[in-house]
Amino acid sequence: MASGLNRDPIIILRMDGEDLRTFVNNESFERDIAFILSKIEISGGILKDYIIAAFEKLSVDQGMPPAKDPWVMSNILEPALVSMGDNILLPASQDTFLVEFKRAAECVAEHLKEQPAIVAHSNTTFDGSGIKRFLSSKFELDKMLYSASKSIPRDENGRISEEHFTDALEFLAVSAGLPPLGLDSQMDKIMKDTVKAFLTGDSETLTEEDFKKLLETIMLQLEANPVAVSINSVVHEQITCSSSALQKSPQ
Repeated sequence: MASGLNRDPIIILRMDGEDLRTFVNNESFERDIAFILSKIEISGGILKDYIIAAFEKLSVDQGMPPAKDPWVMSNILEPALVSMGDNILLPASQDTFLVEFKRAAECVAEHLKEQPAIVAHSNTTFDGSGIKRFLSSKFELDKMLYSASKSIPRDENGRISEEHFTDALEFLAVSAGLPPLGLDSQMDKIMKDTVKAFLTGDSETLTEEDFKKLLETIMLQLEANPVAVSINSVVHEQITCSSSALQKSPQ
């Protein structure tokens, strides 16, 4: 990750299902899960689809390692769902979802007890300072802006698509202290909305100065409203540090 970010130290979490059980047994569980369900957009899905989508929205604070991680999916989530039988293959309704998701969470907690997930956890705040530092380094700025502007494909009329312009912004992201697309939905929205607004003009005359203005626009948004991002990565290698370095998920 680029410098110029307000970043907390990385904490290694040993997730053994205990915190997930606490979340499931909390009096706010049904309210929290109903809210998560309202954010899931699946048309005509079965219970299994909704359950997986809900696990993907849980955080380490709620005792769930990143559900999209291939190791978590193959070693924890899929075996837990298989053990639930055919009920999760039925059409979804809110009442059946709440019952079956709680059952699924208990199964996941049991699998985590048998095979804990080791997760590297950190919090990073994107506040525009990385972009400011990048813009102040003329040599690096000129070099990266030149590379970005020359790398974008154009159509037969010389125009640039939104997709390719976004690719160029992602090319600049690391140097400018921005996260890669896909890391955080709020940061994705800021970056993509800025690109859309920028392309309402005449993209046929796009210059390196235009890229600079784009970055400045994002910087001003982040300075006014910094975005805090929780980053969680499953550690697949054997941990060699002492057990005292392994902590429970943050409360």
